This record gives sequence, C-alpha cells and structure tokens, in this order.
Amino acid sequence: MTSQQKKADETLTPPVGPGVDSPAVEEPTTPVAPPAPKPSQQGPATVTPTGAPTGAPPEAVAQQGEYLTTSQGARLRSTDHALKAGPRGPVLLQDHHLREKITHFDHERIPERVVHARGTGAHGTFVANGRASKICRAAFLEKGAETPVFVRFSTVAGFRGSSDTVRDTRGFATKFYTSEGNYDLVGNNIPVFFIQEGIKFPDIIHAVKPEPDREIPQAQSAHDTFWDFVSLHTEAQAHVAWSMSDRALPLSYRMMEGFGIHTFRLMNAAGETCLVKIHWKPRQGVHSQLWEEAQLTAGNDPDFHRRDLYDAIDAGAYPSWDLGVQVMPDTDEETFEGIDLLDPTKIIPEELCPVEVVGTMTLNRRPVNFFAETEQVMFNPGNLVPGIDVTNDPLLQVRLFSYIDTQITRLGGPNFSQLPINRAHCPVNDMFRDGFHQDAVHGGVAPYKPNSLDGGNPAEADDESGAFLDIPTPVSGNKVRELSASFDDHYSQVTMFVRSLSEVERQHLIRAYTFELGKCYEEAIRVRQLQCLANIDADLCAEVAEGLGLPAPEATIPSAQVETSPSVSQVGERWPVIGRKVAVVVDSDTPGEAIAAARDAVMEAGMLPFVTAPTGGKVGGVVVDRTFLTAASIEFDAVLLLVAPAPAADAMPTRDAKAGHDTDDKPVDPRVVKLVAEMFRHCKAIGMAADATPVLTAAGISTEAAGVVHGEPTALVSQLAELLAKHRVWERFPVSA
Repeated sequence: MTSQQKKADETLTPPVGPGVDSPAVEEPTTPVAPPAPKPSQQGPATVTPTGAPTGAPPEAVAQQGEYLTTSQGARLRSTDHALKAGPRGPVLLQDHHLREKITHFDHERIPERVVHARGTGAHGTFVANGRASKICRAAFLEKGAETPVFVRFSTVAGFRGSSDTVRDTRGFATKFYTSEGNYDLVGNNIPVFFIQEGIKFPDIIHAVKPEPDREIPQAQSAHDTFWDFVSLHTEAQAHVAWSMSDRALPLSYRMMEGFGIHTFRLMNAAGETCLVKIHWKPRQGVHSQLWEEAQLTAGNDPDFHRRDLYDAIDAGAYPSWDLGVQVMPDTDEETFEGIDLLDPTKIIPEELCPVEVVGTMTLNRRPVNFFAETEQVMFNPGNLVPGIDVTNDPLLQVRLFSYIDTQITRLGGPNFSQLPINRAHCPVNDMFRDGFHQDAVHGGVAPYKPNSLDGGNPAEADDESGAFLDIPTPVSGNKVRELSASFDDHYSQVTMFVRSLSEVERQHLIRAYTFELGKCYEEAIRVRQLQCLANIDADLCAEVAEGLGLPAPEATIPSAQVETSPSVSQVGERWPVIGRKVAVVVDSDTPGEAIAAARDAVMEAGMLPFVTAPTGGKVGGVVVDRTFLTAASIEFDAVLLLVAPAPAADAMPTRDAKAGHDTDDKPVDPRVVKLVAEMFRHCKAIGMAADATPVLTAAGISTEAAGVVHGEPTALVSQLAELLAKHRVWERFPVSA
C-alpha cells in the first residue's frame, strides 16, 4: 500500500452534506461573509490571464461581501418582488435589477460539447519519479517535480444530462500546468479508436448519436444507425469489441484505466528520440459494473460516477494513477513487432512492450464551481511542451485542428485560454489581442514581429531558453487520399482481444453483442455484423447468432493465429480496497456500541461504511446514512448484516414499491431481502452476524455460498476486505471454458 493510501486510511471521514457547516432550521437573518471552500475543494490557481501569480487566495475570485448587489456592486433591498405600479399593477420596464437578473439567467447556458458533454472534473498533483528523463526533456518529468493537474472524466455519446453508467467509451483528459506551459494528455479509457482517419469523426458520431428523426436512444449504441456504420466500416471493429466488453461499464472513474491512444514522439536533452504509447494505471485496480447493475444505477442514480469521485475525495480516499509509457525505437517505418504505430485502432500488447511507470497522479480536491472549472476547461492534444511531439497518426493530426475549432463556438471566441481553469502557470506573451471576453490588459504598442517600438519584445526563444521544438522528421510522398496498406488489417487484434479475456468476461461480451444487436430493427444489419464476428472469432459469432436466432456465417478471411495478451483482462489480480463502500444493515434495536464498532472496523480497513436502517436520524446515537427506502444495492461493494430487520412501518407497496405487493407475515423487511439478493446476484461480498441468517433464508441464498462469510461483525470486516480485493466473487456462478 502506498504512503498516500496509508495516509488516506488514517484520515477517512464519512460522507458529508453540501454546506461547509450544518445549517440552522430557521432562515438566517444576520449578514455573514460568503462561505469559504470546503477542505476537499480547490478552485483554479489565481494567476493572471498572462500567467503571473497574483498571490491572492482562491476565494478572491468568488463572490464578495455580506450583501446582495447588482453586477455593478450596488446593494439591493429586495430580490423577491419586481418593481410595479402599485401592489397589483403592471411590472415597470425601468426595473434595472429585474432586467439584469432575468437577462443574465436567460444566457447562463453555453453550448455543450458535441462529444464528451457529460463530464466530471477534479484537481490534483502529478509527481514524477525521474525515469522518463532519459527519454524526454520535459521539465515536469524530472525526478521529484510536482505539477498541478486538472482531470476531466466523461462519457462520449450522451448529452450533458445523460446518465453516468451507460455503455460507452469514457474520456480521460488531463491538463498538466507545467513550468513550460500547459500540456494536455487527451485520452480515453479504451486504448483504440473507432476510426483510423480523423475525417471520419463526424460519421461515427452521427451514427452513435440519437437517430435524427426521433432523437432516440439517448447515450446508447444499441440502435440501427450505430451498427449500420460499424458493420460497414470494419476498421471500427476493434473499438466495438472493447466497448462491448466490461471496459465500457466502469464501476468508478477511480477504477478506470486511461490511454493516450496515439503514438507520440519524445526527445531527450541529447536530441535522441523514441516513440511511446501513454497509459494511466489506477492504483485502485480496473473494475467494472455488471450490465444489470449499470442499468439499475442509471435509474437509481444517474450521477453515480460523479458522486462516487467526489465522495471519495471528501472522505480522504484520494484516487491515484501511475503514468506509464511503452517505449519503442523511432524507426523510419514507425512500426513495432509488425504493428503500425500510426494506426489508432491498434495496441501494442504489454507482453511485447511493458509499461514503464514515470510518475504518479493523485486527485485530492474537487471543484469549487462545476461550471467555471469542469464545463469551461478546454483540452487540445496540440498543447505540448518541449520534449513531447505528435506523430503522423492521421486521426491525431485532425484532432490538432478540431479541438481548438470547437472551443471558439462553445466558449464564445478565441480567448478561452484566459479562463481561469485554462490559464497557464508560466509567463504568456503570445501577441494575441482583443476578441470576445478579452481578460488581459495588454501593454505596449507593437504586438507584431519584428518590432522596435517595444524593444523587440517578445523575443523568440532558442534551445538554451527552453523553446518548443517541432521534432524534425522526414516527409515525402504524393498528395493522395488513401492509407498505407499496413492499416488494412481490421480483425487480427480484435481476435487477440476476444481470446485474451477471462471466461466470465467473454460471457459478458457475448451478452453485450447479443443485447445490442437485438435492439436493431433491421435484420440485414444484424447479419452484416455477424459476418464481422465470424471474421473475428467463430465461437463468439456462433454464440451471438444463437441468441439472435440467426445462422452463424462462415468467415470470409482466414482465421488469425494470434498470441493472447492477458494484460487486457480485468480479472485475476488483487487490488487495494481503499474507498470501497460497505452497507452496514441495522434495525432500530441494534445497540449503538455494536453499530459504532462495525462502522469503525470498516473505516480502519480503509473502506467507507454506510449505516443503513429502517428510518433516518440516529440509532443508538449513531447517525444513519441510508434508510431501507433510500438505499440501493448498486451503491455498495459489500454488505455487513448485523441483524435481520423486521418489516418497518413503511414496508408497504403504497409507501415503497421495493417492498413488493405481499408484505404480510414476512419476518424480514423485503427491501433488505431485495438489496441482499441483488448484491448476491452481482457477485458482491456478503457478511452476516449470527442473527442475520433469516435475511439469506428469505433471499434463497445458502449461508455456505461463495463469498458469504459469517461470524462476529468486526472480525468479518477483514474477510470482506479480502473478498473485495478481487473485486467480485466470480466463482459464485462458475462458467465452463
């Protein structure tokens, strides 16, 4: 366990409410200053639009003063009533406060991102271990260098108001505020992309977005237009396989791998170059939801991933990731072991080229203001620092243009880099002037080069002064609209991925393909995709075809002979349990000492307890976190049953449909039975005290089933932690290989 994780274990705190302090019941009437940020919050660094530190505290850019004012600072007597001609008369146009308030409200929304609209952000720090200094001259990779970061996680297809837990690729974009300028690593949680050429980006997004006549389905790929495109444009098959796997259903942003997708070129201080693939490896492990669990979560808590990240940070269970690189020779062919490094639909198996860790990122503060930070942050893969450069990957080349272009409309002009969350933490002297939302007050008279009126400022940099270098590489060839023949293989790596999964992951893959294609209306599309599956793996095709009630076609290309890559599987390793969530089920008669002891034992193990009781308030002096009405199985990684609670007063269908239609004469509250039955079905760990046996009996679960432990409650916690280290109790439902 890392020192950061040990520290978090010692300082874990239960989930807290939205306010800095608990409010009074009565409405406050005494003027007070605006609240300070919570300890777990952090706003953007207070630097000027041109990168100079102001020395002001972060709250200096927040609202000021004890009294309500206009935007110009005039104090207001009332904001509850418009100015009228008498109490029953018409509203007067001269009401400057009304006009200002409504006008600003009418313009509060900005265009959401075309893709990655649904997102969540957090602040943190990256610490380099120095291993990258031999291959890259970037200052933030020098041993011991600490760099502030802001990370935005996101879904791709859905609108801003869609659910967190849909089957989708997740964005993993990181802004490093380095001493040499901002560096953006704009990646995903899946290492390959749907397309090889950036010119196809509108096509894939138009296909996956809601169908334009009815604008449904929302944030889903299970519809005809998506499968029509990917079954015809077969270079998409690699990404489709990854997105049909459990990778597209992450349990948490904290437990999600990240990939730079493209190949980048690095240069060290001696001018030597290499090619790299970039990875984020979560120290919490790579874990996913089950499909049923994801669907339940979307209904119960569409903000699940956002809430999970912020609750973990509030609790002190700070998530961390190791930044790693796969290092390959920079050859004229730009290939490695026969794999074209410019093809964004291909990976380099870690068995062929191990990932070398070059530093660690820890997220430890959440935004003070979601809109100002998470919504207004912009990323661009062209935001580079000395020592890091792009390659001729045809998808990356188009992204260099697109990411700037989209911000001009979304953020209202070309000065988006001056927004506080986007500002560089080093001097900026770009000669850009004017435009919408210009925040800088530029001096001088000569924003052009060359000049003498401003003494030649700004000077052009050189190697000694740390200039960025577009690494020289040879370019040749005729102008053509085509790709190298090395991009033509659309199936062999998909075959490798499918055959590298564990058997339980393979079953999930079969189910996902069957479900998604089963949602397509047109049989021709299902048949066409089955042909793609036949070219990938005959057994996979046969299983999916059976579920669709269609014949399995024969492959149209020779079956690929591939080496498997176990590193793509999420199953089989053990991981820290820090921040995992445990429901502690009690009733109104459970002694407070027993509840407190169980809660403390869970926290001492680095996990987060949620006391779950028939009603809110307190039981035995211990605060209740969830009630049987509000609790849902999807919230928890494990459950600790201290008792078998009798049906509570609201265990009736008219008060809580989860109680079922027949609640008479049941010994256990049916909502607890439902919670435990779902957690059992989802292969989650279950701990029970001796008095809790009736819960399992009512749920039809054997006390000797895999992943069910029983005994003294505080002693059970270590057994639950042991089970959670493997994420799920997969052996509960064995599958035949």
